[in-house]
Amino acid sequence: MNDFLEAKPWSSWLLAARPKTLTAALVPIVVATLLARADTGIVTWKISIYALLASFFIQIGTNLFNDALDYKKGADTSARLGPVRVTQSGLLTAEQVLTGGTVCFALAALFGIPLIFTGGWPLAVILILSVLSGYFYTGGPKPLAYSGLGDLFVIIFFGFVATVSVYYLQTGVVSFESFLAGAQIGLLITALLAMNNLRDIEGDAKSNKRTLPVRFGKTFGRVEISALILLPFALSSVWVQNRYLYAGILPWAAFPLGTMVIRGIWTHEPGRIYNTFFGMTALLHLVFGVLLSLGLSLR
Repeated sequence: MNDFLEAKPWSSWLLAARPKTLTAALVPIVVATLLARADTGIVTWKISIYALLASFFIQIGTNLFNDALDYKKGADTSARLGPVRVTQSGLLTAEQVLTGGTVCFALAALFGIPLIFTGGWPLAVILILSVLSGYFYTGGPKPLAYSGLGDLFVIIFFGFVATVSVYYLQTGVVSFESFLAGAQIGLLITALLAMNNLRDIEGDAKSNKRTLPVRFGKTFGRVEISALILLPFALSSVWVQNRYLYAGILPWAAFPLGTMVIRGIWTHEPGRIYNTFFGMTALLHLVFGVLLSLGLSLR
């Protein structure tokens, strides 16, 4: 703990937290809250704020453990193509970063207490599983990210769990629409992970990180990303069929951005250019979420 508390530039911790990825935690909370308001006419905003803070700290904790443990396992080296990682670059020690991740998970549990009082034991189970999955994403004897299960983890927890649980907290029930929104948001955030995995396919193969592209090849990786981007738009028609007209129509304004990403990955070999496609995919996730939220607000 003393090592963790040593004076270090806060910019290093900010870099380790990966703030650009936090929209993955923000979007499902906002979408679920506005869906609940569209269905019931009222929401308890402090519940969504507690959920957002818990989600933020789970994601930051996951990012920190990923940073330190990827370095320890040899997945992050000086040949890394992606953004700078603080452990590999020497900005922070692995012990500091791991301690920081533990602190973040503890804060997530703290902010989760009001959610447990509201939602009961199901929320306690969800919170515990979310924290454990955040650790086992890169940690433990068989990390999810090293066995090709990272994609499944992301769509479950950043899609379905985040969206449906917040909708449940606001309404006391779950609905088909909350699962629909969770699917759309989860697919797009999983596209971010898939983009990262395709970019790093060569380095991951050398470090025995068996992501889906490593297991099945570049073409599979491209098909996966394309499907993860296109399916949320295809699902928009279900909103229209269920009388959420604007929620089904407005997200299509983000479709050109999605096609640009797909065209990019099919015309470029994995490399540093994929950092640009990663940023575009993150923007797509955010814009799609904002437009879906706006559509729900206009119901």
